[in-house]
Amino acid sequence: MGRVRSGFGGSGFGGSGFGGRLVVVTGAGSGIGRATARAFAAHGGRVICADIDIGAAKQTADAIAKNIHGTAYAMRVDVANSDQMEDFARNIIAQYGVPDIVVNNAGIAVAGPFLDHTVADWRRTLDVNLWGVVHGCRLFGAAMAERGTGGHIVNVASLAAFVPTRLLPAYTVSKAAVKALSDCLRAELAGRGIGVSVVCPGFVSTGIAGHATYTDEGSRGAAVRALARRGYPPERVAAYILRAVHRNQAVVPVNMEGKIGYALSRISPRALRGFARLSAPSRIPEFGR
Repeated sequence: MGRVRSGFGGSGFGGSGFGGRLVVVTGAGSGIGRATARAFAAHGGRVICADIDIGAAKQTADAIAKNIHGTAYAMRVDVANSDQMEDFARNIIAQYGVPDIVVNNAGIAVAGPFLDHTVADWRRTLDVNLWGVVHGCRLFGAAMAERGTGGHIVNVASLAAFVPTRLLPAYTVSKAAVKALSDCLRAELAGRGIGVSVVCPGFVSTGIAGHATYTDEGSRGAAVRALARRGYPPERVAAYILRAVHRNQAVVPVNMEGKIGYALSRISPRALRGFARLSAPSRIPEFGR
């Protein structure tokens, strides 16, 4: 799909900054969300730092105000809860106006084989990773469309969106669905000057491995150490997110494994299916955040 034109001029947000733009970032209390909130604030954006952990959201907002003299506000929301998301969107619009940019970033992971996942594991993963994105896109996308001056939605997916693995089935399904949703929404909103990007990081050194649920608790330590050794900071993902908005990019694979995985998914999906069969349960990875 070609690049759509945004109501903010040219292709996406013109210029070198986001001065005065209102930016909403979910999962802003840590990892990619925190780095993204800081990056938009550093480039002039007014940032709503949203997280289910209000303490972590406040830490991000306070650090933005103290360290980069930016404008940031902390808000609590569980993106999986439709009523909370309705109130969240309504309150933001009433207090600050319709957002110019929304980054649906909040996510969780359950690691382990499919047959070891419970129904509760599936429900919570899909509620946060997929429904949280659906809620954000629906509520803020509708407000942007009604305003009529464009905007941009960024959905943070993962390498797992196009690389199958037997080690993270619920997580992988949720991220593949987020990519498909983003493609559909990009087509629908193009005529309204609203861009939609899906950002797909590979392995990133964040705390998601430590906070994940494991069907085999003995795998936690290895996953945490693996992400730490990868040494790919969330700030680099944040840079890709800002570039995606600026250039109105559709699909944005991040880092080496993200780019290789995306290329293989288009050139040789059979090879990826073979790789998935070789994945060893003792080497549970954590994709994305």
